[in-house]
Amino acid sequence: MTNNKMTWEESVQWLRNQPNQQELVWAAFYDDPLLDAAKRYAKSSEWLAVRAFLPTQKGAVLDLGAGRGIASFAFAKDGWTVTALEPDSSDLVGAGAIRQLATQASLNINIVQEWGESLPFADASFKVVHCRAVLHHAHDLAKLCEEINRVLQPGGMMIATREHVISRHEDLNKFLNAHPLHHLYGGENAYLLEGYIQAIKNAGMQINHILNPLASDINLYPSTIKATKTRIAARLGVTKWFIPDIALQIYGALSKVPGRLYTFVARKPLL
Repeated sequence: MTNNKMTWEESVQWLRNQPNQQELVWAAFYDDPLLDAAKRYAKSSEWLAVRAFLPTQKGAVLDLGAGRGIASFAFAKDGWTVTALEPDSSDLVGAGAIRQLATQASLNINIVQEWGESLPFADASFKVVHCRAVLHHAHDLAKLCEEINRVLQPGGMMIATREHVISRHEDLNKFLNAHPLHHLYGGENAYLLEGYIQAIKNAGMQINHILNPLASDINLYPSTIKATKTRIAARLGVTKWFIPDIALQIYGALSKVPGRLYTFVARKPLL
């Protein structure tokens, strides 16, 4: 440990040991057996919503910041050629976990331990770069986006999901203080929405979709748009059919909650 902080692995293990945090452990796919957690992710409303944005023709995908490998598993099961980039070597939350998962599932996942700001891949190596809750952890967001653009094939897609957003720089501490693990390992962060947009555009990518907290099941998981409509309708005393998707999207765009989740879908222009 450094500066009285736990490692990421130690923080997740601490969370797993808290009886009152088991719902969060389950929702974050930190539970074991890992293979069961990965299978659950591959059937989740979040992954199904991600799949809807992906190209129908499979190819090479980089799962950047792959963590335990749940998305790498889902991509591989769907027939993609998967490279999982994860700098942490941990058997619980890093490359070791992905290696075990790939072996147990009999899947071919290429595992690379490196940081996203310096990707060890040739230009135009991937059809898709997938980042699940990764951009907000960047040491250099601009450089990370530049590297993503570099390794994407012309016409290739970046999908960056569940990124923490703040409305003002002053809101960052509010988010960090409320985060269940930041006080343990000190590694959380959030950027202004404009910061993400500018970094992606400056890297050379074209943004196709900006999904606010209520615009997709990707950001809402473990809840869903349907469940959210039902809850709102119950409070208003109406049926959920009186709440159109656009109403949720407008409400989501107006949200100022520090650390709320956004998803970005962008493409590298064709030559």
